[in-house]
Amino acid sequence: MVRVPKLNRADAVAALRNPLAFIADRWTPEPRTVQRAALAALVMSVVIVVTGGVVRLTASGLGCPTWPECTDGSLTPTQALSYHSAIEFGNRMLTYVLCAAVGWAIIAARSAKPYRRSLTRLGWAQFWLVMSNAVIGGIVVLVGLNPYTVAVHFLSATALVAVAAVMWQRTREGDGAPRPLVGKAVQQLVWFLVAASLLLIVAGTVVTGAGPHAGDSSDVKRIPVDWETVAKMHAVLAWIVVTLTFALWFVLKAVDAPRGPLSRTRELFVVLLCQGVVGYVQYFTHLPEALVAVHMLGSCVMWIWALRVLLSLRERPEAAVDLPGPSAEVTVGARA
Repeated sequence: MVRVPKLNRADAVAALRNPLAFIADRWTPEPRTVQRAALAALVMSVVIVVTGGVVRLTASGLGCPTWPECTDGSLTPTQALSYHSAIEFGNRMLTYVLCAAVGWAIIAARSAKPYRRSLTRLGWAQFWLVMSNAVIGGIVVLVGLNPYTVAVHFLSATALVAVAAVMWQRTREGDGAPRPLVGKAVQQLVWFLVAASLLLIVAGTVVTGAGPHAGDSSDVKRIPVDWETVAKMHAVLAWIVVTLTFALWFVLKAVDAPRGPLSRTRELFVVLLCQGVVGYVQYFTHLPEALVAVHMLGSCVMWIWALRVLLSLRERPEAAVDLPGPSAEVTVGARA
């Protein structure tokens, strides 16, 4: 049995003053540990989006009719409430799991040797996005599931997914200056693809706000547009993204691009095709709840892979650092 060493007074004060620095001074995680911590935060950011969709699709959006309490005078559902309360409250509790995952990613990034400020900042960016989105979620409840606030809630979660995806990628790179692997014209094409993907997600929130799944069994106002017309516009945007991805693959082949960008583009194309099949099936079957949930999951995966295509266009080698001694220059950073 390993005995845990006791903290002296100075250590206790240091731990209270700056717990992250205290942990970092005493623990150095393996690069794989940091990568897994970042991946856990990314996975949880996707899970919270999908479970939030389940809350809406089961008409449980007002299962807990107030915030931050579930009901007036109670933080948890009471026996008088229905199963909708359990679903809504469960989604709220998952926020704490997400916070734990993000916190673990921050601790792992802060403790990595050498210290990588950019990586730690990405972890803290996730933390503040989680906190702000929790407040937005409370506003969504307090205003009775106003569709515009629901859209902002989803887009904020999309931003969280983006930052988590970037952090996951950065854990597998060094801190050297990025070196482009393709020309500027290809880079501009990919940026256009990412912008179109984001516009596709925004259009999806309009379909959600105008569609039949209001998020509660009561009469919740919808965005005053014909949801079928908006859904068709959403489909047109989807075909634009698919076309851009297909064109990008041919361009990458023509310029003899490295394997990384080609593989990420091919994977994105497959994700888009699967997402398109789900989208058309759910449209012609009048938006069954299960397929809508799968489509929301596909939206997150599509967004992650669009960002992976963008990030694959450059490489970041390990940074060179001058240290005293016989060997003046060593390389530091994270290996993939």
